[in-house]
Amino acid sequence: MSYETICSRNFLALGEGYRAVSRLVLLGRFGAPHGVRGEIRLQSYTSDPLAIARYDGLTDKIGARKFKLLSVRPQSKDMLVAKVEGVDDRPGAERLTGVELYIARERLPAPEDEDEFYLTDLVGLRAETREGVEIGVVIAVRNFGAGDILEVAPVRGGETLMFPFTKAVVPAVSVSGGRIVIEPPEEADAIEEG
Repeated sequence: MSYETICSRNFLALGEGYRAVSRLVLLGRFGAPHGVRGEIRLQSYTSDPLAIARYDGLTDKIGARKFKLLSVRPQSKDMLVAKVEGVDDRPGAERLTGVELYIARERLPAPEDEDEFYLTDLVGLRAETREGVEIGVVIAVRNFGAGDILEVAPVRGGETLMFPFTKAVVPAVSVSGGRIVIEPPEEADAIEEG
């Protein structure tokens, strides 16, 4: 079974660690209106784009507005045309342009395998080397277009560290064990020593 791998963006610094404030997971984003009867384009971030319509409990980023998708149909690879409950005309659809759709993490199905996880599940894990030396705590999973990047708050404080989320740099992930193993690239070791 395929699972969406999307990340939570909301967390709060508490003492030495970080914890999720509201584990909201981004599932999609409304685009421009489509026609005059209230339909709107919807970019889906789920592995099966049409699956976004099966989720109950979609909200905006702060949870103030709730959305129910009455229907969706494909427009292109990951772009859909959606009909939203309560939106019956173009001006109503225009007001939704740019609104992101979130769902509470606990409403997503649990991964079936130990090696499967949502990227949001990495937030809060202890990051350490293979030898057990603690690097810090994962505070976010970012993607600026070239792949996922782990943002780690270092144990000693200071600026956060960024590590590519690849098998070479992150050879082991144990969500149940509360840790990930990071093998920093050699360039990072040289910078740290200098």
